Amino acid sequence: MKENIIPHTYQISIEDRRKANNHNSFLIWFTGLSGSGKSTIANVVELELYKKGIKTYILDGDNIRKGINKDLSFSPEDRTENIRRIAETANLMIDAGLVVLAAFVSPYKKDRENIKNIVKDVNFVEIYVNTSVEECEKRDVKGLYKKARTGEIKNMTGISAPYEAPEYPDIEIKTENVSIENAVNEIIEYITPKLKLKNE
Repeated sequence: MKENIIPHTYQISIEDRRKANNHNSFLIWFTGLSGSGKSTIANVVELELYKKGIKTYILDGDNIRKGINKDLSFSPEDRTENIRRIAETANLMIDAGLVVLAAFVSPYKKDRENIKNIVKDVNFVEIYVNTSVEECEKRDVKGLYKKARTGEIKNMTGISAPYEAPEYPDIEIKTENVSIENAVNEIIEYITPKLKLKNE
C-alpha cells in the first residue's frame, strides 16, 4: 500500500504561509495532571496572541475526544494513539502557518518525545503545568478525582495510573505559587523570539 502513496508537491509552502501570517508557526504543548490549570493557562495565552494578531488554534481533550479520537479509551495503548493523532493534527496546523496550543495530560515521556519527533524539535515548546495531585483533587473541576476514588473511573492519571513528569521542560509553571497572569507573561516572553520570521 505504502508504495502507492506518492506525495503531491504543492506550490504554496510552509514558508509562504508563515510569511502571509507574518509570524512563525509551532506547537506549544501543555502537560500536567487533570485540573492542573493547563487549559486555563492555554486559553489566556491564546487570547494574548490573538490580541497581537497571531493566528492560533487550541487543541484539548474536549474537542479531540468528541471528534477525531472518539473511538479511543483511556487505556495506556489508546492514550499513546490519542497523543500520536493529536501530534499529527498539530503538525498539519503548523504546516498551515498556525501557532497551535495543545493542553493534554499526556502522562508518558515516550509519547511526548514522539510529539517532538513528529512536529520536529524546533517546532515544539513543552510547558509543564506542575500542580500537586492534592491541589488538583481539591479543585476537581470536572469531578473526575471523586469518581476515580470511588472506582467509577479506571486509569485515572495521578490516582490509578502514572504521570511521568518532564525532566527538562522549556517552561515549568508551579500553579500553587504563581498567578495565571504571571504564568502567561512568562510563556509570552519565552515564545516571542520564536514568533519572529527568520528574515526579520
